[in-house]
Amino acid sequence: MSLSEQDIQWYENSISQLREAVAGLTEAQLTHKPSPHAWSVTEVLSHLADHHIVVSYRIREIISDSAARLPAFDQDAWVLHSRANESSAADILDFFEALVKYNRLLFKRIPAEYGEKSAVNIRGQRVTLSEVIRSFAEHLQTHLRQIERILGDAPAGSRTENAV
Repeated sequence: MSLSEQDIQWYENSISQLREAVAGLTEAQLTHKPSPHAWSVTEVLSHLADHHIVVSYRIREIISDSAARLPAFDQDAWVLHSRANESSAADILDFFEALVKYNRLLFKRIPAEYGEKSAVNIRGQRVTLSEVIRSFAEHLQTHLRQIERILGDAPAGSRTENAV
């Protein structure tokens, strides 16, 4: 399947969905951990930024016809050892948005047929560029639901104007 405008639009919508999900949250709501081993909203955002870096690399490996396997990463270790909960949610979202814009420029330059280009993932499965982009959008939806669950368990407090 070719790289479609719909795939690109789903990808582009990721930042507005994230910003909407955390709009007005207080620092306490953003950093609240439902349990010691569960992620906070800020940690989810950090994970999504990390994932976005890896996906951006995968995109470039696919379009360059690389024979290397597409990388995986240890998401829990990345979140833990980067001290993600000490990050600014606003800064994470700004980075995420910059990467969306940068990749969008790439998508505008490459032919639609590149959506059919493929590479082998860590599981040994062949995946196309279009599938990687769609998978990224689906992954985001999973974490948006996770944010809703975390907020359901967060300390009481209304959303404020000076929050994220």
